[in-house]
Amino acid sequence: MKMETNWEVHALQGEPAERVIEWAMKTFGEKVALASSFQAEDMVILHMASRIGRIRVFTLDTGRLPQETYELMDKVRELYGVEVEVYFPDTARLEEMVKKYGVNLFYRDPSLRRLCCDIRKVEPLRRALKDLRAWITGLRRDQWETRRTVSKVEVDRIHGNILKVNPLADWTWEMVWDYIRKNDVPVNKLYSMGYTSIGCAPCTRPIRPGEHPRAGRWWWEMGSKECGIHTGGE
Repeated sequence: MKMETNWEVHALQGEPAERVIEWAMKTFGEKVALASSFQAEDMVILHMASRIGRIRVFTLDTGRLPQETYELMDKVRELYGVEVEVYFPDTARLEEMVKKYGVNLFYRDPSLRRLCCDIRKVEPLRRALKDLRAWITGLRRDQWETRRTVSKVEVDRIHGNILKVNPLADWTWEMVWDYIRKNDVPVNKLYSMGYTSIGCAPCTRPIRPGEHPRAGRWWWEMGSKECGIHTGGE
């Protein structure tokens, strides 16, 4: 990064989400995009961005997403007038994995779950980011232990040192939903069914009373609740 950009990145850490999004859109134009899985945080960012101008949006279609996610994706296209750029897994790798390990390999071993995530999400993300200078995510510090140090703007050393913009880094779950209610932002129907984090259908369930919001992701595993797109596949 240039020296002035370094200064800007440092100065943006204390700025509100809208200002961070505006800076990214005006600084990078077509070379920045919102990575959206159409979860609550992504919908908040998209709503904010739509008030500023036009923003690129891409998503990773793993082939195992819930129908409710596809329904919201279509609604986003219609409501916000954006062309959602969809990235799919490499067909040959996917076919080889399923042939060797079966369709639901992820339940059998954490290493197989990570392999599935790598093929369905991590590798397609690399293609999505290949020609970008920055990407915007819905990461928040209080989502999980591995995200405690997330900055509003940071260098993404995993993906070629492009900038990673996390406008909601300092937001809480309550703040996200307060914004959604006040601005009538559309959300995934699964939230009304007890889901608090939504990924692939076989790997996501509603949480029980008292459980951590990400307890519904890969609930059969202990430890990290990450697919690898923010950790380089680790």
